[in-house]
Amino acid sequence: MSEPKSDFLRDILARGFMHQCTDLDALDAAAAKGVVTAYIGYDCTGPSLHVGHMVSIMMLRRMQQTGHKPIVLMGGGTTKVGDPSGKDEARQLLSDEQIAANMASIRASFENYLTFGDGPNDAVMVNNDDWLSTLAYIPFLRDFGRHFSVNRMLSMDSVKLRLEREQPLSFLEFNYMILQAYDFVELHRRYGCILQMGGSDQWGNIVNGVDLGRRVADAQLFGLTTPLITTASGAKMGKTASGAVWLNPDMRSPWDYWQFWRNTEDADVGRFLRLFTDLPLDEVARLERLEGAEINEAKKILANEVTALCHGRAAAQEAAETARKTFEEGTTGDALPVTQIAAPRLAEGILLYEAMREAGLAASNGEARRLIKGGGARVNDTAISDEAHKVTSADLGGDGTVKLSAGKKRHALLRAV
Repeated sequence: MSEPKSDFLRDILARGFMHQCTDLDALDAAAAKGVVTAYIGYDCTGPSLHVGHMVSIMMLRRMQQTGHKPIVLMGGGTTKVGDPSGKDEARQLLSDEQIAANMASIRASFENYLTFGDGPNDAVMVNNDDWLSTLAYIPFLRDFGRHFSVNRMLSMDSVKLRLEREQPLSFLEFNYMILQAYDFVELHRRYGCILQMGGSDQWGNIVNGVDLGRRVADAQLFGLTTPLITTASGAKMGKTASGAVWLNPDMRSPWDYWQFWRNTEDADVGRFLRLFTDLPLDEVARLERLEGAEINEAKKILANEVTALCHGRAAAQEAAETARKTFEEGTTGDALPVTQIAAPRLAEGILLYEAMREAGLAASNGEARRLIKGGGARVNDTAISDEAHKVTSADLGGDGTVKLSAGKKRHALLRAV
């Protein structure tokens, strides 16, 4: 297409958010003419979203910043079914109580990125259980199921890949794409929503919703997807040795979150600054031109800006100061994660590999032992390679803590209580 007329599409194209769109020119015209209402759905399968969701969250933020209205659709209903996209097996079915608890925990994440309210471009958060739980089976099949071809549904990647791998696909999961399409129609009816956005793995489901809206409501709806984000080395975004990089601070401390971004690969710095921060594009261009040791300054800015969005500016500054003290002064800072250990237990001595697991520096005792054996473990900055080494109260510093390190960049404190 030519130069976009709308600020929204101009911004997301320049920042690298665009993968596919059902009708880019028509969507651009609508966004240039007035306020576009758009949604992204999030199922409540866990108590927190993670870094893998950040592209979609920032897309909603870009919408609001350019004058449009975002809808955060919480999948209280669809979580009961389970999206088969990208999965080799069915999700574990959750109780209504678990879904409600997860939804309440996830809600807080969005408060840091979007402004909610009653204004024309204020964000709203809705729950698809409000309409899905009231559907009558036979009327729903007659009114909506007849618009879906099983042949076409079987060709969708979310279904086809499972069948090709000879992994079971339940009839419950098979219905997910119909329910997601119905969500789009319902949001159009209730809120005038004309755009559904999501990751590239959702393209088939989104197109189904666009088509259903045309068939049952004579509505011109649009779909837009973002690319799958991988690191320069090919790893899936947000996956680390210690597990997913969660957004909730009780599941991933601001310090660990800051460190994740600080450790970005050199080749990813510019791309991540465009996607995950509000920095002007000319400033991003300047930072990504830095080379050698100077690129580390760009990484610190990336970590500061992304952490400030997720956890607040004060938490980002505290993490940055802790990093400076830890890596430049050789001391410790207030933001290092702290694990409390009973003083009598520490007096007896704790096997280092157990201490590292408990401190969150390894996912298991086996992983911690391999780290120690490979020379990657340190106690108070002293390398330890003996798997049988114990951490004792003799290791406590003047502040009552022991510093544990996994490699050069991951640190934690044990505090005797």
